[in-house]
Parts: sequence; structure tokens; C-alpha cells
Amino acid sequence: MKTAALLFCFLLLTPTIAMPKTQDNLPKSRAELTNYEETSRYEDVMRFIAGLQKTTDKLRVETFGKTEEGRELPLMIFANPPISQPREARASGKPVVFIQANIHAGEVEGKEAMLHLSRRIVAGDLKTLLDKLVILVAPIYNADGNERINVNNRTAQNGPIGGVGTRENAKGMDLNRDYMKLESPEANALIGLMNRWDPHLTVDLHTTNGSYHGYHLTYSPTLNPNADARLIAFGRNKMLPTITRTLLRQHKFRTYFYGNFATKERMNREVNTFEMQREGRAAQPADKPETKIWRTFDHKPMFGNNYVGLRNRLTILSEAYSYLDFKGRIAVTEAFVEEIFKYSALHAAEITALIKRVDADAVRGKLPAKGVAFEIKPLDKPVSILVGEVKKVKNPKSGKDMTAMIEDKFTPTPMPDYGLFAATKSNEVPRAYIFKNEAGLKTIIAKLQAHGIAIEELTEPLNNEVESFVIDSVNKAARAFQGHAEVKLKGRAQKETINFAAGSILVRT
Repeated sequence: MKTAALLFCFLLLTPTIAMPKTQDNLPKSRAELTNYEETSRYEDVMRFIAGLQKTTDKLRVETFGKTEEGRELPLMIFANPPISQPREARASGKPVVFIQANIHAGEVEGKEAMLHLSRRIVAGDLKTLLDKLVILVAPIYNADGNERINVNNRTAQNGPIGGVGTRENAKGMDLNRDYMKLESPEANALIGLMNRWDPHLTVDLHTTNGSYHGYHLTYSPTLNPNADARLIAFGRNKMLPTITRTLLRQHKFRTYFYGNFATKERMNREVNTFEMQREGRAAQPADKPETKIWRTFDHKPMFGNNYVGLRNRLTILSEAYSYLDFKGRIAVTEAFVEEIFKYSALHAAEITALIKRVDADAVRGKLPAKGVAFEIKPLDKPVSILVGEVKKVKNPKSGKDMTAMIEDKFTPTPMPDYGLFAATKSNEVPRAYIFKNEAGLKTIIAKLQAHGIAIEELTEPLNNEVESFVIDSVNKAARAFQGHAEVKLKGRAQKETINFAAGSILVRT
């Protein structure tokens, strides 16, 4: 069988000129300059990056895309020796660590923390990281949302009192729900970055909403059980527990796996209610006492940490505690990423070898059956979760109440930790998928290519036995989510022989 290849282009970068370094000419963030009352605007970030670039030859800067409103999205590339292109990063043999901040522009501490860490990487105590790592930083991903700063956004959050941006981009889209459908220019740009640079580890910086717990920051590895089990184990059982102990011992910050307080019964009702809503049936009220639990969020790959896991890469979601003050949230986020860098540098050879093995097994077809339906499950034993306390404080700019963490007021409380997902139904992974090249397939081909998936086209007819998926029922959700009504398909597989004309599309797994 003959195939036609696809070609991809890479962005070439212009090197910067090294300048002498002094503490006086190092830039400061808007948060620092305003005593942490305000967060950086887009121009502040660009000015900071330009100022930092003048002080070092270890930093290159590229634009990895544009926003809905046309703002250029900066990517800082830190390396020693300096590099400009992805092929140079691969040739170095070092792990590529990518940090993304401000996907939700009301959650701004990641943006400030990465500016501060970038300064330390080029002119401070973190310079030696570049002996072991290539570091990529996208500090202001949702740049349009960032420019909609207002004191009435996220008013319950404990600062900055000068206001924050919006969760959504300029078109009202949540970019952390757009990893699969790629309907925003920002998401397309981000996945293009991943296709080019192929980072070994991606860290996504956020801020919590909701539960009053006793942690300064919570985190999550990939939650989709279809990710390689070795990657899940490395993140969940080795890397994150070690970083947790270091943060407490060296930085005095309490951290744990991300979650919110819920009840087991309510969680089950929500699942049943969702199914009932899809089918137009009424949900049943609760009639039993409820058991308190700690519950993570979702396994779906529309979320960044789950999407990256399915790309065979390590990933960490960071959630600074919303009710810790703004300066504290920046500090804990900075400390968390610092320890991620240090762990990655210390285990650089282990990380690169792990990724290489995982990829090699996938290429050779050594893939176990993968889940097509899932359920959330608790850990084997209850966990002592820190239940926190808060108080109300007045924002002097808006006059509205903010919620503030009471630092030393928390109660360790044993409860089930629903932090894992497992497949309830699995299918064997086929060697390839093949599609007749019909008009409606053009959108699918474009999406696959955008995700970096190789598409091949038959240059000759092929008559072959295949396993087809026959749809028995289609159920469309009554309510839209992110502009779409979710569709649930039920069906069965059947073997048949089909003649595929030249021009049919082949996608190898």
C-alpha cells in the first residue's frame, strides 16, 4: 500500500543579544510594583519579557499564535546553551518542561509567579536548572480575557483588590474545555506549540473555586485512565508526593491532590440526574443521610491535564487556594513550580527514558485495551483531608466582601478520597482506522492534523476485512455545554469486507 506524506513547517527564531546583568536592570512585575494590589496587564508582561531578554543570552522569545482579538502570544524559551528551535531541544537530550499560565484570566497568580521565576532562571538562584532542562513558559495564554480586568470579576477571591480578568476568552469560550474540539485560535495555537516542541512535562497553573479546605495549593496529574499506566504512576506515586513533602519541609506550604468537598450520595445523584436529563426524565430527591467525601473533577480530555496525558506525556494541574491572599498565592505557585523544576532536573535521565519507552511501546503496538466508559473511584483507604476555616474581609476598591483563609485554622478529617477513574467498558485498540473520504470528513481530517496526528491517503484501492462500528442509538443532551449538546452513541462492532477507493483516509494508532 502506498501512502502520501504530510509536511509540517517549523518557526525560525531570531537570536537575542546578551547584555550585562545587574539587579537594577532586572524587570519587576506589576504585582510587585503595586504592593500586590494589582495584576499585570498584557503590556506589563510583554515589557517584562523584553526587559528580561536584554539581560541574558539564555532566553529566546517566539510568538506561538494570536488571540481572538489579535494579541500575540509570547513563549519564553530558556536553555543553556541557548536554542531557538524544537529540533535543537530534542538534540540536547534534556527534558523539555512547559509551564502555561493564565488560561483562566481571573486566576492570575500563575502569570506573576512565572515572571518572577523567569527572572530567577536567567539571573538568580535557578540558573543551574538550564544545565539539565529546557524550559518553556507561556505566561499569559488567555491574553484577551486578561485585558478585561475589573473589580467585579471573581469578587469572593482574596485579591488582588485591583481586580482580575475573565475566565473566558474574547468570544466567551473556556479555553480549558477546548483541547479536543479546537474552536478557538488560542487552543489551536497551544496545540501547535505542543506539536512542535513536544514537551516531556506540561504544567498548567490555575486558582481554585469553592471548597474551604486547609491547603495552600492543590494539584492533579492526568485523570484519564487511558493514559499510559507508567506515566500515571510516575506522577501520582513518585513525583508529586516527593514535591509535597519538600514544599512542607522547605517552604511551609501545605499541598495535596485537587478536590472539593461533596457527598457520595450527591455525587451519585448528579450522575443519575445527568442521565435523566439526557433522557428527559425527572431526577429523584435524596432520602438518606449523606457521607462527606473529597472528590476530584473529570477524566475527559477536553481538560488540559487529561489531554496531555493522552499524548503520552507527563502533566500537572496546579490550583492555588483562592482564599489565600494574592501575594501568598503567587508565593506558593512559585514554590510549587520551582520544586517541579528541581525534581525534573534531578530526575532528567529517568524522565526522558520513561517517555522514550512509552512512545516506543505505542509505536510497536504494545497497547492494552482502552476504556470507552468510565466511573470515579475512591482510594483504597480514607484520607485525612484538611477542612479549613475562612472569614470575610472588605475589598476597599469594590466595597464587596472577599473570602480570606484563616491560616492556622484547619481540622484533619478522615474521609473517602474519590481521586481516581477506572474504565467500566474497554475495547481493544485497532492497528488503524480507515475512512471513506467523503465531504463530511474534511472537518475531521483538519482536527486530526491540528492535533499532530498523521493522516495517510490511499493511492490505490483497498479491499479488506474490517471491524465496523454500527450505531444502534443516538442520545443528545437536552442542555448545551460549552456551546454543544453532548452526544452519546450506543452500538456494536461487526466484521465485514469493504472496498475502499483510492483517496480513502488511513489513521494509524
